This record gives sequence, structure tokens and C-alpha cells, in this order.
Amino acid sequence: MAATHSLQVEKLFSVKDYVCVVSGGGTGIGLMITQALAANGAKVYITGRRMEVLENAAKTHSPGDAGQIIPVGPCDVTSKEQLEKLVQDISSKEKHINLLVANAGIAGPKGIPESSDATQLSKDLWSSESPPEWASVFNTNVTSVYFTTVAFLPLLQASQDHPDHATRSPSVIVISSMSGIMRNSQGHFAYNAAKGATVHLSKLMSSEFEKANIRVNSIAPGYFPSEMTAKSKDEDSNKSNLPDEKVQEKGHVPAERPGSDQEMAMAALFLCKNHYVNGEVIAVDGGVLNLVPA
Repeated sequence: MAATHSLQVEKLFSVKDYVCVVSGGGTGIGLMITQALAANGAKVYITGRRMEVLENAAKTHSPGDAGQIIPVGPCDVTSKEQLEKLVQDISSKEKHINLLVANAGIAGPKGIPESSDATQLSKDLWSSESPPEWASVFNTNVTSVYFTTVAFLPLLQASQDHPDHATRSPSVIVISSMSGIMRNSQGHFAYNAAKGATVHLSKLMSSEFEKANIRVNSIAPGYFPSEMTAKSKDEDSNKSNLPDEKVQEKGHVPAERPGSDQEMAMAALFLCKNHYVNGEVIAVDGGVLNLVPA
């Protein structure tokens, strides 16, 4: 039975002394989650393909008096060899990790199904996308999530040897997308199909890895500021700006704005700390899936 003082927010969601790894942690949603973890006491290793971006994120956003943000890499998560090296590098510094955030992803080709004439529809889609482009999207958004998670399973399970392991359930947060839940292609058949696979993959892993006492959940974001959604980032902060008007133009976002860093932070801390949640997909989408068929 919990005493009232034990239900204070700083106790419920503290990740003090946690060791975390975030792929794609230098920008966008990955950086938001990295900041949230570090601000609440965690040591966060961020990785990605661009070392200068990772180093800038660590220099600019490390909290100083709380946790740490540590760049490691570079690492292309579609390469098993580079994933193995990443795990070796982190293993040389840490005996375990408490949380893996599998966040790396790409947008892929665009094919807009506008025509009601089947011949024209086929021509438009056939000419706008290619099998190699689809393969690249699936390789980054699905396959790499699987192999990244598998590579870190031993370090995750090793956290159970920690003296207070009962309060530190090792877990994985897979960043999928609301696009993997909806029936609207948004003109991104490859991306939405891949994110649908990512959603299901997170459920498969949650079931299969439960035998190792490792939880797997997923966040399915809506429109959040990132290089993917805003098409750019500020070079000094690694942050992107997505104006409210751009989201309002879409016509299917009840919140009429993009999600905030704070809202993504709350979702990540909840899944990290609530040990009674496993195999869930949490849509943080401003209400989009209330309007767009899912």
C-alpha cells in the first residue's frame, strides 16, 4: 500500500541513474525523448548516422545538474555490423541498460492516389514509387527496429541484476506512427504500410520477449516538429518548427496544432516507468484517429 508522499510526480517518473539508449536521438522525437530522460536523471546514449548532429544535441541539450546526454556512433541501424559495434561500445562503458528507444525512421517515396480512373491511378502510382524505395523504407522503419531491439536484449536483461531491479523493469519503446494505424495512405503507401508493420512488430516483441522479462510498448505519434514533418531543422538547436497553420491545413487534427516536446516527454516517461503496461500502442496524435478511419 502506497503512502501519499510516494505518489509525488518526481518519484513516480524519476529515471535517476537509469541508463538509456535512443536511436535517432539527435533530432525530432528522438531528441524530445532524450531530453525528457536526461532531465529526470538518466544517462542517455544517443546514436544515429550523423555524428556532428549527435554531438551538437549533447552539447546543446544536456541538463548539466541532472542526467547526461552522450553521443555514441555513428551508427546506421540498418547494418548488423554497426549495431554489433554500437552494443560493444556501450557494453564497454555500462553493465546494463534500462531502456531502449527504437526511434530511427525515414519517410520514403510519395504516391498520391488522386484519380478515380483506374488506368490513370495505376499510371500515377506506378511511376512515382519503386520497389527499392519501398525496401529502403521497410529496412529502416521495420527491420532495423527488430535487429536493434534484438541486439540490446542482453544489456536490457542485465539490468535485472541491479540491486533495485524491482523498480527498474527493463523496457523498449518503439516509435511507430498514427500512420500505421489509419486506413488513409496520406500519399505515403510505403511509409504507412511500414509503420503498420512496426506497430505489429512491437506487439510481437512484447509477447515473445516477455519470457525474458523485457517489456515492449510503442508510441504512435501524430504531427510533431521534426526534420521529417518540417523538412528542416535549426542548426544550432537541432530543433524543427512546425507552424500551427501547417497542421490546421490538413483538416483532420482536432487539436489544430502539432504536438509539443512536453507531450512526447510525458508519453515516454509513462511507458518507461509504468511496469504494468506491456504490448500497448499509445497514440499521441491530437485526436487525428477520431476523425481519420483507423
